[in-house]
Amino acid sequence: MKTTIEERWGTHPDDVKHYDTAELRKEFLVEKIFTPDEVIMVYTHNDRLIIGGTLPIKKALKIETVPLIRSEFFCERRELGIVCIENEGSITVDGKTFEMSFKDALYVGRGSKEIILKSKNAKAPAKFYFASSPAHTAYPTVKITDKLRRVKELGDAKTSNERTLNQLILSEIIPCCQLQMGLTEIHTGNVWNTMPPHTHSRRMEAYFYFKVPQGQTVCHFMGQPQETRHIFMANEQAVISPSWSIHSAAGTSAYTFIWAMCGENLDYNDMDTFQPDKLK
Repeated sequence: MKTTIEERWGTHPDDVKHYDTAELRKEFLVEKIFTPDEVIMVYTHNDRLIIGGTLPIKKALKIETVPLIRSEFFCERRELGIVCIENEGSITVDGKTFEMSFKDALYVGRGSKEIILKSKNAKAPAKFYFASSPAHTAYPTVKITDKLRRVKELGDAKTSNERTLNQLILSEIIPCCQLQMGLTEIHTGNVWNTMPPHTHSRRMEAYFYFKVPQGQTVCHFMGQPQETRHIFMANEQAVISPSWSIHSAAGTSAYTFIWAMCGENLDYNDMDTFQPDKLK
């Protein structure tokens, strides 16, 4: 089994002001998340978050340690969140198997040693997106389905941002250390997410965009509120958002995205909001 990991360094907002398009994409855009029968990971020094994906077709895949994190096993000092974004499969954690379908999430606690991901049908393989952060203690592994998932309807068609927020891994739902994750679905005819935009100095975030129709794109906005930049993104790509950066987007069609946060605290509402007409 092959595991590929890429390392990304932290950046200073004053430096990013001078980046051209190629440099922005090199530092913040993750172009490839899924490769058949491989585990893809990206390690960012922003709060040491790891994001990645698996696409098991011919064989089961394991999330295993990599030299970069210097641990005996992947979750020795980490917690992990896994979301099924397509088709059906299963995840086995230390011998216990969890059946997974679209929108199901699995929180894997620190200390879990063996994590195996499989597809139910090789002709319709499951895609699993995951995020992992350092963890200071061990909490139980929990599957989050519609019974635990917290759903909120947000936005308004008048401002083109009507969307459904699915909170998956949140301290108010299950015990967790730093990691928080959710899935947001933009309604047909709407384009914007995360408006009004915000920053949260005590946490960084990563956005993974999917269900972007062929031939369409999502324009992700980043940077300080008075010094914004943008990155055009394709289906099943991710973007790293440092704590000093806003993180919002507009698509040429409806789309879905997964957000993953980690950092200093678990206060979901700890953010500094900026009105859209004040952005530059």
